Amino acid sequence: FDPGRDFDTQVVVKTNVAEVLRRELRRPSWSREAVALGTNTDPYQRAEGRYSLMPGIIGALTDSGTSFSILTKGTLLRRDLPLLTEAARSVDVSVAISLAVGDTEIHSQVEPGTPSPQARLGLISAIRDAGLNCHVMVAPVLPGLTDSPAHLDDLLGRISAAGATSASVFGLHLRGSTRGWFMDWLAGTYPELVGEYRQLYRRGAYLPAEYRAELARRAAPLMAKHGLASAPRMRSAVPAVEEPVQTALF
Repeated sequence: FDPGRDFDTQVVVKTNVAEVLRRELRRPSWSREAVALGTNTDPYQRAEGRYSLMPGIIGALTDSGTSFSILTKGTLLRRDLPLLTEAARSVDVSVAISLAVGDTEIHSQVEPGTPSPQARLGLISAIRDAGLNCHVMVAPVLPGLTDSPAHLDDLLGRISAAGATSASVFGLHLRGSTRGWFMDWLAGTYPELVGEYRQLYRRGAYLPAEYRAELARRAAPLMAKHGLASAPRMRSAVPAVEEPVQTALF
């Protein structure tokens, strides 16, 4: 399994997911904890366009009185906005979009085959037009590529202009086989950054605390400048976003 080439092509589809979910939600032991969709695998990846499983999942959660959140970079979520708007009448619904790169050239290099920054900004506007709040995960931020004040200022400004209500900014995690794939890509595309990355990630998958603190200090005034809250605006039934599990490299 190649984490770069195969992540979006070798997909296991559980076509009976809505049926199984409804059965599980009927269990007496189910206490209606909020359910997070998209923290490990994007629920609106391309296969969803063929199998249309999310409408059944949304319906099952709503009918059971279970609050839920969705994190995605997939513009296919537009299709389900009427369902999400209706669900929000009964349960707490949180929608978050992943948008880490505003520069179109860098986007084409690190996120080939994914919706463009402009397409995702359009999705944010559509979510807001549907009457839902929209959080944006500016993650993963890439040291030396997308962490400059100028890039963050521009991206957060565009996110705000699209109508987003809140945002979070987090740096890149490099775990397992993804680390080797990413470093190979970096060596071929931005060889001048290889030494910096080896130093930053010499102790493991996460950026040093000092870098993370500096990134937070850099982002905070920019978020305030653009009127973005640091946590989703929602009722208490759905927990505030903390640093997420990175769903893949992006």
